[in-house]
Amino acid sequence: MHADDRRHEILAVARRDGMVAVTPIARALGVSPETVRRDLRALEERGLVRRVQGGAHPVESAGFETTLDARARRYVPQKMRIAAAAADLLEEAETVFIDEGFTPQLIAEALPQNRALTVVTASLATACCLARRESTQVILLGGRVRGGTMATVDHWATGMLRELVIDLAYIGANGISRQYGLTTPDPAVGEVKAQAIRSARRHVLIGIHTKFGSVSFCRFAEPSQFETIVTDTALPAAEAQRYALLGPHVIRV
Repeated sequence: MHADDRRHEILAVARRDGMVAVTPIARALGVSPETVRRDLRALEERGLVRRVQGGAHPVESAGFETTLDARARRYVPQKMRIAAAAADLLEEAETVFIDEGFTPQLIAEALPQNRALTVVTASLATACCLARRESTQVILLGGRVRGGTMATVDHWATGMLRELVIDLAYIGANGISRQYGLTTPDPAVGEVKAQAIRSARRHVLIGIHTKFGSVSFCRFAEPSQFETIVTDTALPAAEAQRYALLGPHVIRV
């Protein structure tokens, strides 16, 4: 198999499964693990994957974004810990914005049920999760629904957000970088996130360790705009400290 064809297959597996492991893909392609490692280095140089021990994760871009279903299958224990720690940062907030995505949905589930809250969200899944709670009022942003993430975007959503003053916003990102800031593949999604940040008094960034160092297509915020970043312990402590030097408190759980 030609190198370009092999790398195309490796990238396809990474995007389908959310990760590609060196040994299994080497066996499937009939090449050595070292050949796969060279291929992964080449794909990383092109910004298509981010290497980790034993393999690589796909980098989300203007032409590729993982679905909500795929996100719900990866790193679930870590995402549950992140969500619980993020929910503990609620403090006295009465109005909350919850971003689209699987980890934000877990934050919604972790919010206390014994106090009155108004939750604003673009996520249909999060709205459905909270709508049955007697103590929670849910405001679902209108707009075009993106099928992959089941969330609303475009001027209907941002227009509604502009009219609100929100105590606390929980924001996710497809890429988190000290150099390029917070990024997402779709400019329409970036506009909703940016407006939610402008409309909120406090901001908490949540993201699994694989998001750090990744860069997507559309920048919508900087790490310095957040009071807290919540991630998991797979993000090295030294790297967490580099983000803390930009302003936010970094919590690793």
